[in-house]
Amino acid sequence: MSPAGAYNPRVLAHFATPAHAGDLSQRYPVESKGEARESASGCRVVLVAGSDGRVFREVRFRVFGCPHLVAAAEEWCRHAQGRCVGAKDARPAVAELMASLEVPVEKTGRILVLEDAWQALLKTIDREPNRAGHDQR
Repeated sequence: MSPAGAYNPRVLAHFATPAHAGDLSQRYPVESKGEARESASGCRVVLVAGSDGRVFREVRFRVFGCPHLVAAAEEWCRHAQGRCVGAKDARPAVAELMASLEVPVEKTGRILVLEDAWQALLKTIDREPNRAGHDQR
């Protein structure tokens, strides 16, 4: 465990070079976006995903928040990319994510904003008319 006030090495690495930050690198048959914010801390998360209707081919994020939130978004995107759109395991478990990144309990609300953005993204997929062959959750 990292000393109080310090970030663990995974948080620092993800914050320094977030591989999934930014926009989608190409066009996809299904492109979805989810956004959530928390007014008390001012954090905001935007997630975008490109899929073929069955598999998340690319997942990207934009975060306005602390290094823990940036690292959590990076881990989230890494986890979701390549998974089936309707799979229950397409998203990481929040508790496991927080433990692996050593996110202080007082920042739980910020990580839950990430989960809210994911839920918003899934709702846009459910509204897509061209998601033929998509397996329902």
